[in-house]
Amino acid sequence: MLPPQSTPQDKVKILAEALPYIRRFHGKTIVIKYGGNAMVEENLKQGFARDVVLLKLVGMNPVIIHGGGPQIDDMLKRVGKQGEFIQGMRVTDAETMDVVEMVLGGLVNKNIVNLINRQGGQAVGLTGKDGAFIRAKKLLMADDQNIGEWINIGQVGEIEHIDPSLIALLDTQDFIPVIAPIGVGENGESYNINADVVAGKLAEILQAEKLILLTNTPGVLDKEGNLLTGLTSKRVDELFADGTISGGMLPKIGSALDAVKKGVKSCHIIDGRVEHALLLEILTDQGVGTLIKDQ
Repeated sequence: MLPPQSTPQDKVKILAEALPYIRRFHGKTIVIKYGGNAMVEENLKQGFARDVVLLKLVGMNPVIIHGGGPQIDDMLKRVGKQGEFIQGMRVTDAETMDVVEMVLGGLVNKNIVNLINRQGGQAVGLTGKDGAFIRAKKLLMADDQNIGEWINIGQVGEIEHIDPSLIALLDTQDFIPVIAPIGVGENGESYNINADVVAGKLAEILQAEKLILLTNTPGVLDKEGNLLTGLTSKRVDELFADGTISGGMLPKIGSALDAVKKGVKSCHIIDGRVEHALLLEILTDQGVGTLIKDQ
């Protein structure tokens, strides 16, 4: 943010310094996973919506994939259920799936759409069931404790295919897609899919310039809690192997790694608690998290 005493000349200088980044990323697709505190705190929600609209107005194509874990947990508590996670994935029985669809596909998705539209954007809310553009099948999770065995975590999905044509159409008409991570099976059944996984796969399919994951941490941290600002795919593999990356960060970093290995130029894991983190990451050279590149 600009200090209160900023002059008009200060503001013009900042705008001029953003020009090379606007030129570089004009017409490029930026896939953004929206979650964490940025979805909860009012000033961060408003700032995120303004940032997304600004990116669209200067010629970029933001595509939003959102989570909603805290909101799902709140609703589960209202119906007397407790959320459960295994290896960073939500266990999703039939009743929990109904809650996930109601919260993600309804309440959360429409709130984000409304936020963006109130800032002057043209957002359209979707789930992967719309146009069946995210095809999924049941995820079989390997049991870490019993080699060769699998854990049943319910209606949790693994992506089989994403059809990019619906997103491409919305982009060409200046709409901003806002996507809830719900897939559809071959018999019409719903699947809850980790939002980070959807964001990574969609970035790969769209051959995005950037994949940006908003988190509640400064980025990827080492075992001493220090921020790792730049990582290659080889270094990420090492961090998986030695246990530095674990728990809820596993699907997040795993999807980022897959994306950069399959053509996405870069992935940025940034601190969504920082106001205007998106603009800092895209329009300045002062990153606010961890950059992951293939090489």
